[in-house]
Amino acid sequence: MTTSKSNLFKPIKVGNTTIKHRIAHLPTTRSRATAEHVPTDLNKTYYTDRAKSGALIIAEATLISLNQGIYPHVPGIWTQQQSDAWKEIVDSVHAVGGKIAVQLWALGRVGNAKLLKENGLPLTGASPIYEHEQAEKDAIEAGNPIQELTQEQIKDLIYNQYTNAARLADAAGFDFIELHGANGYLIEQFISPVTNKRTDKYGGSIENRSRFLFELIDHLNTVVDPAKLAIRLSPLNDFQVPEVNPSAEEDYTYIIEGLQQRADEGKGLAFIDVVDERYNPDGSIRPRTVQFVDKVWKGVLVKGGSFTYDKKEGEWTTIQSVADADDRTLIGFGRHFIANPDLPERIKNGHPLNPYDRSTFYAGYNYGYNTYPFYGQEIKADPEEKLAGKALA
Repeated sequence: MTTSKSNLFKPIKVGNTTIKHRIAHLPTTRSRATAEHVPTDLNKTYYTDRAKSGALIIAEATLISLNQGIYPHVPGIWTQQQSDAWKEIVDSVHAVGGKIAVQLWALGRVGNAKLLKENGLPLTGASPIYEHEQAEKDAIEAGNPIQELTQEQIKDLIYNQYTNAARLADAAGFDFIELHGANGYLIEQFISPVTNKRTDKYGGSIENRSRFLFELIDHLNTVVDPAKLAIRLSPLNDFQVPEVNPSAEEDYTYIIEGLQQRADEGKGLAFIDVVDERYNPDGSIRPRTVQFVDKVWKGVLVKGGSFTYDKKEGEWTTIQSVADADDRTLIGFGRHFIANPDLPERIKNGHPLNPYDRSTFYAGYNYGYNTYPFYGQEIKADPEEKLAGKALA
């Protein structure tokens, strides 16, 4: 692979931060935090190892509060303890030359009704629509049927919960703060007409369905430096939703135009992280594309979801051509970065990849997390060793 004239391994300025190259670690939930949602020493090792190549690390989805949904052993950032633990990770990533973003996460209707009930909290969403019949059954059995968020609750989300999380993330030293607006979680639940059936100012037209997102961004622009903010979007998503948004191109064009207008006014996001058009959970290729995002947004884009080597392992002409098509695109990897802590160097040098093991993605222990070797390294790991993480703060 010839990289001397490629953008792939050239530095790029993102917001007010310079990243050493254009290969990014996408947010990948791994369920290695404590039961109290505090990041651990295992998280620190994982992110530090993947930052050693100078990559932009977008950390896993991180809960803004218990109020907006609970999954076991995922990290949060609503307490000082959690922020202090994240700061250890951020400082470690910076020490080896990497940059890191937190991803702020509100689950909405796909939160765990039983866990919420145990914490005295309601299951809420943009509209009282369950993900599927089993989710409805589980919520009713838990005595926690889904409720539509009231306007007062929406205000609390924006001005208290997201604000608190953003301030704690900023205090922890994150280079960027990414809003999780994809994959069927709360922000997308507001955007999609399939999951938003509200009749107030947050429902109906795309102007109304995008109101929550724009109110959130406009407020956070007053809380942290706008050059630190980013968002992840998945216009063609069919995960945790009944179907792909039927007005996806129209709706997301409107949203991107709004984001670009803010950028033109000096309040631009650091980047938009978009799930590319090739991603499908079953591995097939979508007939539709998200190229309309490129046409409207003039800033930095992180694209990812299905990028891999070409027909022959060790050949990376596709990602090189995507990076070279403009001077503002980063190529994001999830599964390959999970299994290869030195992924950018392997790509640069044409080295073979470690295969990833899906069965360990959410296993909760160190095996399958920090047991993938760097190129040329040998690690003898016992899959039966149940090594859990220890809270960093």
